[in-house]
Amino acid sequence: MARKTVIFLNKSFDRIVAVISLIFFLICLYAMIDAYMVYSGANNSDILRFKPDLSHPEALAELSEDAVAWLTVDDTEIDYPVMQGKTNEEYLNKDPYGNFALSGSIFLDFRNSKDFTDNYSLVYGHHMEYGAMFGSLDAFADRSYFDAHRAGTLITLTGKSYNIELFAACKAQATEKTVFSPDETGNEELLDYLAEKSAVYYPGTAADRSKIIGLSTCQSAESYERIIVFGVLTEIPD
Repeated sequence: MARKTVIFLNKSFDRIVAVISLIFFLICLYAMIDAYMVYSGANNSDILRFKPDLSHPEALAELSEDAVAWLTVDDTEIDYPVMQGKTNEEYLNKDPYGNFALSGSIFLDFRNSKDFTDNYSLVYGHHMEYGAMFGSLDAFADRSYFDAHRAGTLITLTGKSYNIELFAACKAQATEKTVFSPDETGNEELLDYLAEKSAVYYPGTAADRSKIIGLSTCQSAESYERIIVFGVLTEIPD
């Protein structure tokens, strides 16, 4: 009887171990599939068919009525449409097609003008792996990287297009009004803040920096700290 009991217990233990192993495997498989889907959503090359050029900005209008511009930072993964919702939460988990996506979209602050004519325009994006979305922004804290990645282009749906010259990178709490209130912050105030707080800063005159763009992403999912890279917008003549 004792021997049968031991055999029964051993078999029960083996079944429990097998079930636990199966559950663990399924959890790992789900995590891998989920990570792949998130990364794929942030790197959907199909979106590039809507990328406009300087002579044909209207290609962007075919994507969505919320698409306001196309942002490119040379020699990085940043090459995306810029959306603008009625709030800053709208495109946190929605792709440019309007579908749910954990990777969200690159989007312009709802308080900003869609043609980027404001003195300070603020753009947001998730911090994704492998430099996707705004995942490469933290690299700008290294001056040697910054030196090699200072140029970009912004093509708006309204026909205004801009060259971008990046000049500063800093970290700030999401509650920092100087950075995160683009409708209230003056350029002089912002430039004074950046000169003091930036990890990397390239000096320049306020007159030369009359139109500024900020690119913001999360430092981590558990933190209110943000990484923001700033550039000067210079309109490209028609």
